[in-house]
Amino acid sequence: MNKSNKTPEIDPSVVTDLPADTSSSLYKQYKRSLIRFPDEAIYIYSFKEKKLIYADGWEETLGFKDDEITLQTIIKQTDASYVSFAHEINAKTIDFILSKKTGIKNYSFTVELKKIHRDGSMVPMEVKIGILSVDEDGMVNHIIGRFRINRNLHLGMVMRYDVHGPDKEEFEKVINKAVQKFLTISGKEKEALKYVAKGYSFKEIADELGVSASAIEKRIQPLYKRFNVKNLTQLVSFAYENYILP
Repeated sequence: MNKSNKTPEIDPSVVTDLPADTSSSLYKQYKRSLIRFPDEAIYIYSFKEKKLIYADGWEETLGFKDDEITLQTIIKQTDASYVSFAHEINAKTIDFILSKKTGIKNYSFTVELKKIHRDGSMVPMEVKIGILSVDEDGMVNHIIGRFRINRNLHLGMVMRYDVHGPDKEEFEKVINKAVQKFLTISGKEKEALKYVAKGYSFKEIADELGVSASAIEKRIQPLYKRFNVKNLTQLVSFAYENYILP
């Protein structure tokens, strides 16, 4: 488990400190076409232009005007206890997606983070990052991030995330390995644990989820060592005490 809260370096050649041009025709096009929900902020970042090309809702959520927020700022406005984890999962996710030859736009990941408002207050957010467009060579052109405030989120020391895409099983294995130095739980692990807490056997959980009992065992067993518990009863108690389960 990573005990360090040292902020990872942001590579300025990849993630610049340039805001979106809110007067551009492309910005206005996205403003008309994208739906933004209450308590939500959106960004679109262009790897080709190396800058934000769209930002909306950031003053209401984190206190930064849409024409001043940058991707570096969005990254930096993360609580110290979460910043290394967020940096690692972002980097490994992009690496994984770039390794795919087809279906890139169908991959995304979600994560729950403690973000920091401009006034210093903590903002619990559910974040989804995905691929908005690819170029003619199949490389990522634009990524889109949606950050939604959820005041009902209880964010403790266990960091929660999920991955989505055609090759979800491989995707999750790669990300699980990348974040194993942190105290985490994936969406698939949490899903199985939810049924354990209801008293389901591994076979019953497998039947519910349409997988084998051994697949469920592989999701649950690693949690014993990760959370330093000895049995299912302790595991379920730990899950409730650390807000993994409601």
